[in-house]
Amino acid sequence: MSEHSDPKPPSARRLLAVGIVTVLVAIGLAAQGILARTAHDQSLREKVEADATPTVTLVTPGQADAKEELVLPSSIQAYYDAPTFARVSGYLKKWYVDIGSQVKAGDVLADIETPELDQQLEQAKANLATAVAKANLAESTAKRWQNMLAATSVSKQEAEEKTGDFEAKKAEATAAQANVDRLQALSSFKRVVAPFDGTITARKTDIGALITAGSGSGPELFRVADTHKLRIYVQVPQAFASRVTVGMQAQLHLPEQPGRTYAAAVVNRSGAINEGARTMLIQLEADNADGRLISGSYADVHFDLPATSGILQLPVTTLLFRQHGLEVATLGPDSKVILKNVQLGRDFGTRVEIVDGLVPTDRVIDSPPDWLAQGDVVRAAEPEVSAPSQGKHP
Repeated sequence: MSEHSDPKPPSARRLLAVGIVTVLVAIGLAAQGILARTAHDQSLREKVEADATPTVTLVTPGQADAKEELVLPSSIQAYYDAPTFARVSGYLKKWYVDIGSQVKAGDVLADIETPELDQQLEQAKANLATAVAKANLAESTAKRWQNMLAATSVSKQEAEEKTGDFEAKKAEATAAQANVDRLQALSSFKRVVAPFDGTITARKTDIGALITAGSGSGPELFRVADTHKLRIYVQVPQAFASRVTVGMQAQLHLPEQPGRTYAAAVVNRSGAINEGARTMLIQLEADNADGRLISGSYADVHFDLPATSGILQLPVTTLLFRQHGLEVATLGPDSKVILKNVQLGRDFGTRVEIVDGLVPTDRVIDSPPDWLAQGDVVRAAEPEVSAPSQGKHP
């Protein structure tokens, strides 16, 4: 064969193999392109769906504290506080105590000059002497007539008349004695005395002042207060009234004594709600042997109330006001919204009590959008927040 002859043409089998490889490469490239576009479309679809799913913040209902502190204003009053009035009319002769004086029960506070009462007493004594003399004469006369009746010297009718006259005169003497006793009792009130141990907190009279008897027509002369123990009165709102019980301990805080507290105890409850204020009057007592507490002053009363069991707390931002009532949105296990009707308890401003409709394990959506509906799919943001609880209520 000549070295300049033409090369041998490829065989049909070789050409077929090359064609098959070329087709397979083309199919692979096409499949790779289709898969890439499908993956991109799926990713885009998932991104659109993710962007369309709202992200929400979750809170879990908070349990109430073991104790709650309730702070309320109160009025401090003396254990005994009594105005002293005159029981007799006259002129003030002398007073012996002034404001701030410490007195014992029965101590003389003042003397009243009563010339009219003195004259009435003298006249009553004279009338008593006359009545006694008449009764004695009638008694002796009745005895003589009884003796004469026994001797049949007088009639029975006449003897009975003398006996009846003696009984009448005796009754007149008794009435006269009662009148003397009454005026003597009034005379004892010329000396105004302290009704109990305490402090003179007011003196509203002076020497020479005209004194009118009675508490309705005349002004009080003195005011006496017993402050060895004090009564504290506080109006407790209806929501807390049932939790403030007799025997409960409390602390008093006075604004002029910062950092210092005084112990007090609940001793009485009015047992009724004031319809105007919706509060119950509670009475406490506090020892004041050192005299540091002043009657008539203001104090804050701090109660440590036991928490109500089963009460949950949520931020007010979780509430939805719908036509079917008050609701909260919770997140179910399949990330779908579940709307629940709830019943509110007390409102603490930023938080509210939930007394019915929730359980502690519920995952509640905070600040839910108004359009959120039952069964909507949402995405939870992490981490999940617990609802705060606070035990101090003003």
